[in-house]
Amino acid sequence: MGKGRPRAAEKGVLGLGLGHNSSVPSTSSSSASSSNGSLRVPPAPVYYPNEDEFKDPLEFIDKIRPEAERYGICRIVPPKNWQAPFALDLDKFSFPTKTQAIHQLQARAASCDSKTFELEYNRFLEEHCGRKLKKKVVFEGEELDLCKLFNGVKRFGGYDKVVKEKKWGEVSRFLRSGKKISECAKHVLCQLYREHLYDYEEYYSKLNKVVAKSCKRGMRENRKSEDVVEFSSGSKRRRKNSGSAEKVKVCKKVEEEEELDQICKQCRSGLHGEVMLLCDRCNKGWHIYCLSPPLKQVPPGNWYCFECLNSDKDSFGFVPGKNLTLEAFRRVADRAKRKWFGSGCASRVQIEKKFWEIVEGLAGDVEVMYGSDLDTSVYGSGFPRINDARPESVETKVWDEYCGSPWNLNNLPKLKGSVLRAVHQNITGVMVPWLYVGMLFSAFCWHFEDHCFYSMNYLHWGEPKCWYSVPGSEADAFEKVMRNSLPDLFDAQPDLLFQLVTMLNPSVLQDNGVPVYSVLQEPGNFVITFPRSYHGGFNLGLNCAEAVNFAPADWLPHGGFGAELYQTYHKTAVLSHEELLCVVAKANCDSKVSPFLKKELVRMYTKEKTWRERLWRNGIIKSSPMPPRKCPEFVGTEEDPTCIICKQYLYLSAVVCRCRPSAYVCLEHWEHICECKSSRFRLLYRHTLAELYDLVLALDKFIFNKTPESNVMQRQTSCSREPTGLTKKIKGSHVSLVQLAEQWLLRASEFLQSPYSGDTCTTLLKDAEEFLWAGSEVHPVRNVVKNLIVAQNWVDGIAGCLCKIKQWSGRGCDLERKVHIVDINELLNLYPVPCNEAGHLKLKEHADEARILVQEIESFLSTRPRVFELEALYSKALDFPIYVQESEKLSEKISSVKVLRDSMRQCLENKASAAFDIGMLYKLKSEILELQVELPETEVLLDLLGQVELCQERCSEMLKTPCTLKDVEGLLEELNHVTVNVPELMLLKQCHADAIAWIARCNEVLLNAHEREDQHIVVEELNCLLKDGPSFRIQVDQLPLLEVELKKACCRERALKARDSKMSFNFIQQLLVEAAELQLEEEKLFVNLSRVLSAARCWEEKATKLLGHEAQMSDFEELLRWSTDINVILPSLNGIIDAVEKAKSWLQSSAAFLARTSSLVSVSCSSLKIELLKELVSRSKLLNIALPERKMLEMVLKNCEEWEQIASSALGDAVVLLDTSCIGDGKSRELATEIELLVTRMEVITKNGLSLGYDFLEIPKLLDACSKLQWCRRALSYCSGAPHFEDVQSLMKDAENFSVTGISGALWTLLFDGVKWLQKSLGTISNRGNFERCKLSDVEEILAEYKHAHVSYPEVFNELVNAVQNHKLWRQEAEKFLGLNSKEKSWSLLLELKERGMSAAFSCSELDIILSEVGKVEKWKKQCMEIVGRFVDDGSPLLNAMQQIKRSLDIALFIHGKSQCCEATNLCMSCTGYNEDWSILTCSLCKDCYHLQCVQPVLVVPTCAQTYICSYCHFLKDGSIVQNGGPLQFGGRRPELRMFGELLSDAESISIWIEEKDILRQIVEQAVEYKACLRETLNFESSYLYKDIGPVSEKLTTALKAMKVIGVYDYQCYCDLEMALARNSWKVRVERILNGVKKPTLEEIQMHIKEGQGIGILPDDYLRGKLRELEHISLEWADEAKKVAVDSGALALDKVFELILKGASLPVYVEEELKLLKRRSMLYCICRKPYDDRPKVVCDQCDEWYHIDCLKLRCPPKIYICAACNPQMEDLSTPHSTDHDKLTSPKFVEPKTPPRQSKSVKRPSETKTAPTHRMIAITDDSNLLNFPSGIDRLWWQNRKPFRRAAKKRAVLDSLSPFFNIQQPR
Repeated sequence: MGKGRPRAAEKGVLGLGLGHNSSVPSTSSSSASSSNGSLRVPPAPVYYPNEDEFKDPLEFIDKIRPEAERYGICRIVPPKNWQAPFALDLDKFSFPTKTQAIHQLQARAASCDSKTFELEYNRFLEEHCGRKLKKKVVFEGEELDLCKLFNGVKRFGGYDKVVKEKKWGEVSRFLRSGKKISECAKHVLCQLYREHLYDYEEYYSKLNKVVAKSCKRGMRENRKSEDVVEFSSGSKRRRKNSGSAEKVKVCKKVEEEEELDQICKQCRSGLHGEVMLLCDRCNKGWHIYCLSPPLKQVPPGNWYCFECLNSDKDSFGFVPGKNLTLEAFRRVADRAKRKWFGSGCASRVQIEKKFWEIVEGLAGDVEVMYGSDLDTSVYGSGFPRINDARPESVETKVWDEYCGSPWNLNNLPKLKGSVLRAVHQNITGVMVPWLYVGMLFSAFCWHFEDHCFYSMNYLHWGEPKCWYSVPGSEADAFEKVMRNSLPDLFDAQPDLLFQLVTMLNPSVLQDNGVPVYSVLQEPGNFVITFPRSYHGGFNLGLNCAEAVNFAPADWLPHGGFGAELYQTYHKTAVLSHEELLCVVAKANCDSKVSPFLKKELVRMYTKEKTWRERLWRNGIIKSSPMPPRKCPEFVGTEEDPTCIICKQYLYLSAVVCRCRPSAYVCLEHWEHICECKSSRFRLLYRHTLAELYDLVLALDKFIFNKTPESNVMQRQTSCSREPTGLTKKIKGSHVSLVQLAEQWLLRASEFLQSPYSGDTCTTLLKDAEEFLWAGSEVHPVRNVVKNLIVAQNWVDGIAGCLCKIKQWSGRGCDLERKVHIVDINELLNLYPVPCNEAGHLKLKEHADEARILVQEIESFLSTRPRVFELEALYSKALDFPIYVQESEKLSEKISSVKVLRDSMRQCLENKASAAFDIGMLYKLKSEILELQVELPETEVLLDLLGQVELCQERCSEMLKTPCTLKDVEGLLEELNHVTVNVPELMLLKQCHADAIAWIARCNEVLLNAHEREDQHIVVEELNCLLKDGPSFRIQVDQLPLLEVELKKACCRERALKARDSKMSFNFIQQLLVEAAELQLEEEKLFVNLSRVLSAARCWEEKATKLLGHEAQMSDFEELLRWSTDINVILPSLNGIIDAVEKAKSWLQSSAAFLARTSSLVSVSCSSLKIELLKELVSRSKLLNIALPERKMLEMVLKNCEEWEQIASSALGDAVVLLDTSCIGDGKSRELATEIELLVTRMEVITKNGLSLGYDFLEIPKLLDACSKLQWCRRALSYCSGAPHFEDVQSLMKDAENFSVTGISGALWTLLFDGVKWLQKSLGTISNRGNFERCKLSDVEEILAEYKHAHVSYPEVFNELVNAVQNHKLWRQEAEKFLGLNSKEKSWSLLLELKERGMSAAFSCSELDIILSEVGKVEKWKKQCMEIVGRFVDDGSPLLNAMQQIKRSLDIALFIHGKSQCCEATNLCMSCTGYNEDWSILTCSLCKDCYHLQCVQPVLVVPTCAQTYICSYCHFLKDGSIVQNGGPLQFGGRRPELRMFGELLSDAESISIWIEEKDILRQIVEQAVEYKACLRETLNFESSYLYKDIGPVSEKLTTALKAMKVIGVYDYQCYCDLEMALARNSWKVRVERILNGVKKPTLEEIQMHIKEGQGIGILPDDYLRGKLRELEHISLEWADEAKKVAVDSGALALDKVFELILKGASLPVYVEEELKLLKRRSMLYCICRKPYDDRPKVVCDQCDEWYHIDCLKLRCPPKIYICAACNPQMEDLSTPHSTDHDKLTSPKFVEPKTPPRQSKSVKRPSETKTAPTHRMIAITDDSNLLNFPSGIDRLWWQNRKPFRRAAKKRAVLDSLSPFFNIQQPR
């Protein structure tokens, strides 16, 4: 595994002054950027603590914190002797992985829901543009996602910024990652956005501005203004839902429930509907204070929840991957690294550059795997732990040392000085380290730690890890830049920084002024991040790291900030910060922790005090303490409830309501829990304010050094303790908390002095809840409350005791229902008595009776009573109603006596042998003495005990002295009748049994022992018997016989061993002597051994003879064959074998050398070692066997030694020749000849040596000497000419390759120095055309060296002298040029000097100046070419292009009347060119001239040229701008005026005269003058408010013509002119509408009003006011018409016709409303009423409608024919006459229709059955005047009786044109 970069890469030291030999921070050069475009992030400090500083991590971090915290991060390199072992088994280690899409960490689209965007976008189009998105938008053959396009443009700053900075390529990559886009496609994408989304972007931006302004001014009402965009006012408050909305029920009053129509998805409450937002898509609700982050007020416009805004499909995160072993993960990591950087080693700069290219989306899609956030309690830690298995490779001492090391991350959070020591639970990642296994590019994104903790990361092994950090002091600036850089992501996820999935290039942060620092963490290094410092980074390859959080004392203020941040974003905290403060304060903290802790406690106390007082003022007077902790000394032992709003732990206090007992809120959100009255709320608190203040004061004893800050804090706490005058208004007057407490104390005092009342006491305790939470000012109340609680408990205790005594009915009842005398005494001993209670004396009488009973029991227990007396007394105690402890003693004694009696009887009645132990008798005797009770069995038991003791004594005497077996047997027979188990008797019986068994074993072993083959077993058995025999306490007679048999068995065992395996000669001889002594020599085994011994003696004599002199190999081999038949270890056998093996080994080693003497072996074989040959010859003299090959090797060695002498002679001659020092005076040629001859001779010798086939030491020396001599010959050849520089370089390169230890001498040294001088000289001359040219002083130094050289090169020397002279001449010319003034310095002369200097001059200041000036001019001209590129082509240089631009400015000023330099004759209004051959086309209106080439091709036709009207005259006529030939189409392609100004500013630094600079100055001056003219025109247009728009149009036409011609471009002027043209076009169109023949529609008027608002038409403008007036009149009539159309006949018919006449006379076309009134005027049924909601039936023939109730029908028939169509039915309908009389009566009044019912009935006639001949419409005013009687006839037709023929409806001929209106076209 890689070990990272070496420490030597770290350079630079920043002194800290940390003491002698203290750690010093350094900066790593690898963290700095390279010059090839990498990041330029400054490094963070690196510290190297010594061993003393390294002992305590927290102390060392506190020491470096003042400096390191400014960087937010630092690296710590441990001392060299600290090397923690890696504790995990890499072969068995497996872990889960996560897949990271690196290319989406920054360059990703927001996870927006396209459906929500489409819904909002369509609403915008309908409400503000009056249209819908009817078809999909297509871009390059694919559907364009408008949502992503909108977010992409928003990411890069909006449309204007994208256009200005030309970022459509980046937007395209944002939309379609990995796809290229052409310039044409960029333009198309821009046009699509401009067409579809630009207006929506403006609406969106203005909406955000309104939201921002409303947030600043709070909840005040927005002022209405016509200039503000009209937003959609969709209802965001709680509303009724007709669908299946979720229902909840809450209690508002006791026993009262209100059903709500919506609930909040966060707090699950349906209350506070006035601040509940409903999503305009899913209709789900959220309170504005429940959102994350919360809103201050209901936002304007439509609102969508984050679930609808974010799409699950596009949501981004790290996807869980496979479980991999480390080996599998390593293979994946290696493949990834080879893919990007091949098999070579990549630098950090390369990897870092590639990483940020991937993050920014420039390198395609890249996914990597990361084993992150691995819980070490599950997967194991890399550090040693006590309970983990120790690897075998780690020593126990090392393992134990690092298990307890404070730098072990498992120990760090709980070190002394860390406030996390108080945390009880193992929080993963915080208290328990996390493990990280990374690969190349795996990243950890920008974030800071939970609760702003410190973090420590240790890299165990692998490739380095790159970190970036922003100091905590710059966190706000960092977040601001992140939001501005990624606005779409933050809009979709406001808590994006909590997700840890987003990166941003550090260069972006640096460009915005945010400091960023970097750290390169190498294996074995620690990295510390400080509180609230944002950090992120990535891995440079496969590695393994481990991290954990810790919290020293200085973290506490940051932890408070983190807790507030969690509350703001409604994020659940890891732990309760308030609980941590309280637990640490209660513990014994040191002086370092106390100042920080006290400051936080004061803040917490002040906040808690403020909110509790606020709740009290608001009427929350009920309070209760929270239940106490089981383990209050630790944090997190019990889980507190959380606030339903902000999700924070409620440790100190909470608010709860009776209507929602399971819902809790913090004090800040108490108003949001429900809508009940505050009197129903209850405050829950864990500590009173007095207790919290005592915690603050308790810390003063730990603060030894009083600082001004601590004194100020002391004053603050003192002031906070003083009574604050807390008051509230009660019944019209202000009362303080202290006054209410004093009133309560008076009531309590009266209560304690009066007879006790339970209800009064309960009321007092309930009323005291109002004060108990407060500070020390209510201590008297707390004391009295304690007394009241004591009194209440005392009274309840007395009442309970008396009740139990009264209810006691005898011994049959449960004893637990008795009253304990202890409880009674406790109640009676209370002094003074808490209150007046009558039952106190009665209880005292019962207590006296109990004392009498106790005395009686104690007296019985002190005497020797009988059993029945004890039982009688116990029965009396059971019947007594009070329980006394002494009754238990009495019961226990009775039980013990009964048990004793039963045991005694059992012992006496059992007659079996050894039925019970003797200890049982002693135990029973002791119990008799202890219980002091009279029993009849006592005397019998004592007699039995005496007999047993006598038996025990006799057995002990027998065991003490040795005895015979016969004596023991006699005693055992005598004591056979004993029934008690006596230990001594049992032991004696056991000894007797053992002796009998031992004798039986002896007899068994001795039987046929000499015939057995397993003599070793016989020996073991005899040894065992001899060992056991003396241990018996009984004497046996077989021991002497066993000893003799043991010796024989041992002898036989060794003989069998010698028979079965080879033994030594002496061993067998000694064994036979021993057998003779034991009289065993006649046994067959020993006879065979004597024969083997004789054969061995004969072989040994012959072997000694052969070893004494040299013999043949066959004799030795025959002797070895004979030895195999003798089963004895022979002494001389090793010598024989060794002699044979040495001879064979020598022959094998000599085989290669002997083969060289044969002619069949090739010479090209590998060389042999001459030293090995000599060694073989010397070894051959030590052989004991005669071999013929010895002489052959001696001859070969002699030939080799002769060749070595010849080679040494040749080498000596080479040394002499190389020592030659005189090579001058023409001796170089002679010396070269001698060298050549010697080289030839040495080559021959070398060839002969190689032919011998041995690697002589002289051969490399000969080759080296030949090479050096040949080099010297080449060097001598250069003395007579001028060699090429490349040849000299090659010669020097050969010299560098020579061996340092080879032959050398004076000749070699002289020639090497000469060639070296020659190389420098030729290099100086040949490199003058390159950038690496030398200085004149260097050349002069080379010439000076030539004077002292021993080798001469005359031609090269002369060439150097000439180069120096040429340089001096050029330098004089350059100085002369530089002395001229700027106007005399010409560009051509400067270029000539540059060319000559590049070829002739050495490095000098004059050349640098010349090159610098040329570079400046060329760079400036290049910038000019880039800017004026539109005017430059192959035939038009820069100067002509700039003159063309100047001419365009002259023409533009001439058009504005500001210049007379242009001739007006034939001046084209579309270009600046002039050619006599070009045809001129004159506008028939304005008489301006145009070239035929400059206008549309269709206008070139001669017939059209006579009547040509230019585009500007079209603009004057109708306000429209021609798209293809318009003046504003080239705005973006022309150079900007700003760029010309920058060029002119840059040109001031050029010291020579160039013509382009003068022309540029004129261009800038004229452009400024033109801009002033244009601004004058625009100001006139913007302030013009009158009816006649002609003057404005003329001025804008002039500006258009000038804009068309001008060659420069100003973005602001272009935009202002475009807006002015839009306003003028709007006025022309509005004037045409107002003065046109056809009436405009209301929608057209509203659309123009809205468009006018959008383009900035002033409210005082005449045309806008006219439109407003028409809109007001039309809307007023339309509203009235709509009301009449649905009034169900409430308005009389003549009034309806008057309204129709009024609508027809309006100057606005209102078709829909007139249609509605026409339908309203139609009458139906026999009652002649307009259409209403009453049930109807239709005639199947005439399609006429009739009310069912008018026809007297019970239900609608399937087929109905009216009376008009079927007259026969008329007689059956008698009500018709009645209706007729009513209709024809002079008193008849038009019937009124009842009001509309709640249920709407669909009108069928509106869709299907209404005939077209019934439609009535109005044409225009003229038709209405031509038919004055039409209304009367219509009125009469509807008044006459209903009697007609089928389908014979009256036709109103006079009104036919009145009722057939057509849409104007």
